[in-house]
Amino acid sequence: MHLFLSAAQRSLASLSSVRRALPLAVLAFSTVSSGTVLADDVNALSEAEQRSGWKLLFDGESTDAWRNYQKDSISDGWKVQDGALVRSEKGAGDIITKEEFDAFELLVDYKISPGGNSGVMFHVTEDNPRPWHSGPEIQVQDNIDGHDPQKAGWLYQLYQPQVPSWSTEKSPVDASRPAGQWNQIYVRIAPQGCEVCLNGVRYYTFKIGGKDWKNRVAASKFAKFDGFGKAGKGHICLQDHGNLVSYRNIKVRRLAEDGSVPQPIDGQLGLKGELAFPNLKWDQWEPVDDNGRIRPLRILELTPSRDGTNRLFAASQYGAIWTFENKSDVTKSHLVLDKRGKVADWQSPGGNEEGMLGLALHPEFKDNQKFYVYYTHPTETKSIVSEFTMKSDDPNVADPASERILLELDQPYKNHNGGSIEFGPDGYLYIGLGDGGDRNDPKANGQDRSTLLGSILRIDVDDTTDGKPYGIPTDNPFVGNDGLHAETYAYGMRNPWRIAFDRQTGDLWVADVGQELWEEVNLVTKGGNYGWSNREGTNPFGNRDTVAGTSAPIDPVWQYDHRIGRSITGGRVYNSSRVGELSGKYLYADYVTGKIWALTYDHDSGKATANEEVVPDSIPVLAFGEDESGEVYYMTNSPRGECIYRFAK
Repeated sequence: MHLFLSAAQRSLASLSSVRRALPLAVLAFSTVSSGTVLADDVNALSEAEQRSGWKLLFDGESTDAWRNYQKDSISDGWKVQDGALVRSEKGAGDIITKEEFDAFELLVDYKISPGGNSGVMFHVTEDNPRPWHSGPEIQVQDNIDGHDPQKAGWLYQLYQPQVPSWSTEKSPVDASRPAGQWNQIYVRIAPQGCEVCLNGVRYYTFKIGGKDWKNRVAASKFAKFDGFGKAGKGHICLQDHGNLVSYRNIKVRRLAEDGSVPQPIDGQLGLKGELAFPNLKWDQWEPVDDNGRIRPLRILELTPSRDGTNRLFAASQYGAIWTFENKSDVTKSHLVLDKRGKVADWQSPGGNEEGMLGLALHPEFKDNQKFYVYYTHPTETKSIVSEFTMKSDDPNVADPASERILLELDQPYKNHNGGSIEFGPDGYLYIGLGDGGDRNDPKANGQDRSTLLGSILRIDVDDTTDGKPYGIPTDNPFVGNDGLHAETYAYGMRNPWRIAFDRQTGDLWVADVGQELWEEVNLVTKGGNYGWSNREGTNPFGNRDTVAGTSAPIDPVWQYDHRIGRSITGGRVYNSSRVGELSGKYLYADYVTGKIWALTYDHDSGKATANEEVVPDSIPVLAFGEDESGEVYYMTNSPRGECIYRFAK
């Protein structure tokens, strides 16, 4: 999930993005749905990238942004070939950017020859015989045939991949793709902290000038160069190491003094948030648990009864479900179901992505009084989807003995449970499942259709198939395929948080939480592959081969990087008439930066056409909910129980 971050993650995420109103314009998004990058998408910036400050250092045609080290021009040994900047001949020499950069981010694709070697340096000054006398070098090479012990992505003689302390999998990471394939390096250099990722996998972080940095430099061959890594500003350098190497998609973004970047928005709606039910009391809820610990209320689902009673049902992460009348002055709620102690405690060590994570009322709830929950087992790493029925003699209380387990799924780790469930306009139940957890998808579940993990499932709760307690819709995309799960509707998900249907169009919106660099919003179609863990958004991830039989990945309709936000909260399309500025727009948020946005999507073009900031304040949104009128609510963490808000002018 994404809701609860470590102190280290929070410190990295605390660099709030610069709020600035940009001129209204139509956003253009890539509609490429294949894993192959098309020519038009190489050496180009999306409108979102342009709005958030990215610039091209190479346009695929000209070398105007570059020159040789200590020279006025670039040598003939560097050539532009098929949209790539290629070191193709002897004597090419090291080249540097004409501009200097202090705090910045860099994205660059490279392709190396077998046994080849090169490097990307930063903060290079020209007062030394060689650029590496001043500028630290990130290795670019083929790890298989290369003879240098420093592998691709390592900071030469200084830093190599580090496994986070919280990760269960401790194996060393090598995310590089072999000679002849394109790789991507991400670099952030800033006073607040530096980072290097290779193919989307974070390799290491460091702080230039810090104690650890100084100790490592002192133990390296660079100790004899007084100015090494001390300039604070300089050129970016591509190294000529005597081997064939190609570069493309060279993108750079300058960082503000506080490390922030512009938001990729077209305007600011200037709305505010207000408590939707300011007088509501939660039946049998106390802000302190039996051990005296503060227990903030976390409502993760809010959904209407649609049975003529004008009620809302709300589910909390710790296992309680309430119902109350949908009116602003309501005071009384009813405890529908209390599974405290029977679902995992999200406040337990490592359990912050567990608990009761999903709630959906049956489309015929008025007649059959059935509803469905997704929760994690209290003592086992297992996810459960169950059916409950309301008591016949009390419309506000469920019969706890009525539980019928539909699905039990073993989880390899405690995180990435997904957990959002929703009935579609077809009457089937859709279930969002994460990849099983840890980092880097260690079990390769994202592209493995022989597992249910990393997928959106679609089942019939009113039928049974082959002895299962649920039915399989006959038009599910993988019905009849040996070795594939017929329940799977779409795959290639990392941690879908949350899923929602647009009641007007039937579109299925899914927000997928990213790992190191990218957060994404997807419109999900039957049988679709959304890329994880070969891709994160539209960008490469890791070095696994394409799985045989999988379709080409479908691009997200929107993605943003981790300077904009670090943990997406998927929302809903606003279909109420109360706040006209939001009508028909997909509302979503980022839990870490507290930003809330409204995305406009055009069905005719198949593109998102605008992205607007909804409120100026920073609000850590856990989830969004909806009522029968199409009003969208957002939920926050609250030790006072004041956690359901709506938008207002």
